[in-house]
Amino acid sequence: MARKKISTTIYITPEQNERLKLLHERTKVPVAVYIREGIDLVLERHAAELPGQLSLAGAGDNK
Repeated sequence: MARKKISTTIYITPEQNERLKLLHERTKVPVAVYIREGIDLVLERHAAELPGQLSLAGAGDNK
């Protein structure tokens, strides 16, 4: 079952647009999938800056 998607607007350069179109033509993967993958990569890279729970391994370190 697919998860619900939220619609948003982004602005990309003409070069990014052309490269994404070419990638889509060669792979038949929708451009939106690549954009979501890119967002996931950025969120993963900046995970330490996001609020979250302590891991179980680090929870007992502050005794």
